[in-house]
This record gives sequence, C-alpha cells and structure tokens, in this order.
Amino acid sequence: MSEPIKNRYDFVFICDVKNGNPNGDPDAGNMPRIDPETGIGVISDVCIKRKIRNYVDLVKGEDIDAPDVAEGELGYKIYVQEGAVLNARNEKAYVHYGLKPVDKRLPKKEEDARKLTKFMCDNFYDIRTFGAVMTTGKNCGQVRGPVQLCFGESIDPISPLEMGITRMAATEANEDKENKTMGRKQYVPYGMYRIEGFISAPLAERTGFCQEDLDLLWEALMNMFEVYRSASRGLMTSRKLIVFKHESKLGNASADSLFDLVSVRRVSPEGQEPRSHRDYEISVDEGSVPDGVEVSIIDFIPSRM
Repeated sequence: MSEPIKNRYDFVFICDVKNGNPNGDPDAGNMPRIDPETGIGVISDVCIKRKIRNYVDLVKGEDIDAPDVAEGELGYKIYVQEGAVLNARNEKAYVHYGLKPVDKRLPKKEEDARKLTKFMCDNFYDIRTFGAVMTTGKNCGQVRGPVQLCFGESIDPISPLEMGITRMAATEANEDKENKTMGRKQYVPYGMYRIEGFISAPLAERTGFCQEDLDLLWEALMNMFEVYRSASRGLMTSRKLIVFKHESKLGNASADSLFDLVSVRRVSPEGQEPRSHRDYEISVDEGSVPDGVEVSIIDFIPSRM
C-alpha cells in the first residue's frame, strides 16, 4: 500500500510556444487568451490539467472498464475525459459496494458515503490529484484535490495573430471545382509562460495522493507537449520545473516568498522581439532558499513510455 505524501510542495513550471495557440478562448473566436489591460498571455489551469490527464492516460492506459483496484491499492483511470459520462463512472462505486443510488443524494450511512468517495479516489488518478465534484445524479461526494494550479501568464506581452487559410478540395461533388474554402488560424509568434502550483500534504492524506502519483505529475508536466503534438499548438515545449519541497506537512515558508526566488529575465537585444527560449534567462536564487525548504531544478524527465 502506498503512503500519502508527507511534505508540502510549491512549484514553478516554465513552458513556451512558437507559432502556435497555447490556449484558445472560445468566446473570442479561439484567439489565444490574453489580459486585455496588459497584453499578457494567459493559459488556464484547466488547459494544463487536460494535458496532464491525457499524458497519464497514455502512459498508464487503464481502460474505464478495467477491473477495480483492490482495497488499499491505487488505480490510474481518468475521470474527466472527452465523451465521458460522469454519472456512469460514479455508478461504478455503487456497483462495487452493492449500494442503491438515490438521485443526487449520498447514502444515509456516513460509512457508506466515505467508502464511495474513497473508491473514486483510489481508482481515478485525476480525482486523487485534482479533486472532483461528484454530486450530480449518482452522488459520490465532493473531493478537494491536493494539487492546485494558477493561471499561466506570459513573461512579456504577446501579439496574437490570425491568418487566412484555404482548402483546395470541395466538400460535395456538385460544388464548383474552383471553390476554395476559407478558414482562419490563430497563433502567437512566440511566448514564454510561467505557471505556479501548490501541493497540500493534508489534502493528499484525504485522497491517497502518494509519491508515485507525485513522480507521475512531474513526468507529465515535462513530457505532456511531446506526446500530444498538433498543428494548432505549434511548437510547445516544457522548459523548466522548479520544485520547492518543505520539511513539514504545512510548510516552512510562504509560497509567494518562494516564487519570488524564481526569475525569468529577457536577455534579447533591446528593440528585438523575443522569438526563442534563448531570448530569456531562467534563474533561481538558491542562496536565499529558507531553512526547511529544499529546491530542485528540473530540465528533463525521461518518459516511462
């Protein structure tokens, strides 16, 4: 049986994009997300979680209909997937324990309610990691996950662009062969983004989030762009992961003070727009790391695939 992690973690993740759309906004014609007041690019936490889920599903490959894990073991199914019916997944917990669901209500016995929630945490990696609201329909409770992410922000203002594209082929045989279907493609010429996150040991105890889960999270962050390439995202790359490990469960320093130790400085010539990760310098003030905190600077983690 894997033990939940005993230490608090804070981390800074640096990634970049070249000629791609890191996170389109459906309310703005899929243009790259941007702060309208500052021009700073934005990547939502949901976007990053989606890519982590995709990576875990790829490397673990546990089908939703695979056998449930034994008591005390941890599975790696993914709860939130494209096309998933969440209530059908919630029902698996009721079937496992032979309980009859009542619409939108937990079982009256507190012990039964706890068993359902624990079943979902044990079997689904993303519930164990990020938490989930499972109170619709077949109620399995609500879980606050130990891993939380902030919005990613670009180091400098970005310049979202849009280009016209054409398709030479016709859709129907009766269309004019000279017909060219017009479309639009949105992208950022270049942007380096910084994403900050937190991992709570007390919440990990509740969900069962363990060291193996943590190692898989770091691996996913450093490899998620490599295994899910697409033309719309252009060249996205994980550049650096800075992890602050606290000696204690509740932490030995504030997250904000640790994040201030990580700086991303533009080093491109004045007047020249950044177009590469070489136009930035990422540094960590390791000499100012407070007592009780250990820092790790990660450039690469090999994929287990």
